[in-house]
Amino acid sequence: MASTNPDSPATVTRLLHAARDGDPDAFDRLVTQVYDELRRLARHHLRQHRQSLCTTELVHEAYLKLADHAETDWQGRAHFFSIASRAMRQLLVDHARKRNAQKRGGDWQRTTLTTRHLGVSVAWDELIALDDALDRLDTVDTRLRKVVEHRFFGGMTENEVADVLDVSTRTVQRDWRKARAWLYKELYPNYQ
Repeated sequence: MASTNPDSPATVTRLLHAARDGDPDAFDRLVTQVYDELRRLARHHLRQHRQSLCTTELVHEAYLKLADHAETDWQGRAHFFSIASRAMRQLLVDHARKRNAQKRGGDWQRTTLTTRHLGVSVAWDELIALDDALDRLDTVDTRLRKVVEHRFFGGMTENEVADVLDVSTRTVQRDWRKARAWLYKELYPNYQ
């Protein structure tokens, strides 16, 4: 029996599949259905990174990125939010790069960002370094990069990450520890 709850994973998945199959209105209906959840995700990102973007701007910019990929072979609700989280991360990194470019122009101020997940402080220029380190981590172990993206940038629980990656929660816990250690060595080589 199909769910009648418009926010249910089954409804979201149905709309994602309709968008993938070419229904021109399905993606917009989907975003309307999950807009509050996208705003929660954006607030999570913005709290971690203290960007000058507002929640609405980040959600709308992410929507534009996602709309370009509406025909993606979506796996379901968790996959959609995983991709939405990655889009938001990319937007924040782009914003940080622009801000870092202003540094050379003179009106840049150093701002420290704290993250309870990595256990370190991340400054604006270090956000860019983190993004670059994630690209390097991807060449070492793609799943570790995905775990970091989902946990750190997406604010997903270990169980949610396990569902998205189709692995056990214990595997996610091990990967999370490995990825944090690897990133810490990459970002702070002088503190070992």
